[in-house]
This record gives sequence, C-alpha cells and structure tokens, in this order.
Amino acid sequence: MEYLLGITGPDFVLVASDNVAASSIIKMKHDYDKMFKLSEKILLLCVGEAGDTVQFAEYIQKNVQLYKMRNGYELSPSAAANFTRKNLADYLRSRTPYHVNLLLAGYDDTDGPGLFYMDYLSALAKAPFAAHGYGAFLTLSILDRHYKPDLTREEAMDLLKMCIQELNKRFILNLPSFTVRLIDKDGIHDLEKLTSSLNPVRR
Repeated sequence: MEYLLGITGPDFVLVASDNVAASSIIKMKHDYDKMFKLSEKILLLCVGEAGDTVQFAEYIQKNVQLYKMRNGYELSPSAAANFTRKNLADYLRSRTPYHVNLLLAGYDDTDGPGLFYMDYLSALAKAPFAAHGYGAFLTLSILDRHYKPDLTREEAMDLLKMCIQELNKRFILNLPSFTVRLIDKDGIHDLEKLTSSLNPVRR
C-alpha cells in the first residue's frame, strides 16, 4: 500500500515517499516520515512490515555513523548500498528475516548522484529511476516514457507530480501527502510536501 519514488538527474537525486502509516485497513498516521538520514548526503527510504522498517533502517543508520566515527570519513552511496544489501541478505538466511523494500539515494563527490533499488530478497541494482509499492505498477510506465538522463530539477519535479497525479487518479487507496527531498553536492534539502490535489502537469 506504500509508495516510494526516486529520480536521478545529472547532479542530483529527487526522492519522495507517502506519509501514511497503516495497519490492515486502518490509517494510523498521516504524517509518517519513511526516510532515514544515513549521512550528510545519503538517504534510506524504507517500506514494509511496520516494526521491520524502523528496526532495520535504524540499525543501518547507526552502523554507517559508527563507520564514520571509526574511520574519519563517510561511506559513499554505493558502499552504503552494498553494506545494506549484505546485512539484508544475512538476515534473510537467519530465523529473523526483515521484510523491507528500500531505496538508497545519495551524492558522492567522485561518482556523482546514485539511486539504488533493493527489495526484501536483497536484490540490489543501481537505477536512473525506481519505485516501490503498488503505486509502482501505475507509475513506472510514466517514468519510462518521460525520463531522460539530463533532466533539470524542475523537469524532475514535474515528473514526480505526474506520478502522484496518476496515483490519485487510478489507485484505489488514498495517499494524501508525500514527503519530498533532494540530494546534491550541498547535502539533503527538504522540499515542500506534495498533496494528491495537484494542478495538472502538461505532458
């Protein structure tokens, strides 16, 4: 029922997540933040079983911070993604697997922006755009049709709005608001929250 989205630009990554925390058919919260800050330029977006998401994401978050304290420098987005994938794979083969789907987005001064898709089976792939949840079935075709590697920040935001409009139009559930953040060479920036009632974007 949850929805995560990431779009990579030439010098940034734009990410969004819905704000609903639900249990079965009950909406528990409508202002829940599903993004976890791993470092100054890395965000982990996490959806799945309610307890698993917080426990696993905070475990990764604290270990990435511990790595910086021990070594004096931060992990790159690629290194953080592989570290996360290794832990998820190890737990998958234990008696206490985590049922979480993840997007890891970040900016590296050497490699530039990076967006990594990870599912609960610990499959990892770097992607120009990615989505998780039922909403992905409705919006990946829009991303595939309109994405281009050199899109500007305004074009990326328009593409994000198109996806949210499609969810509002076709998805049977109501996802009223979305947290939006942008990561670039200057760090993580909070953008204005988006709601389902957006003005149409020209295609």
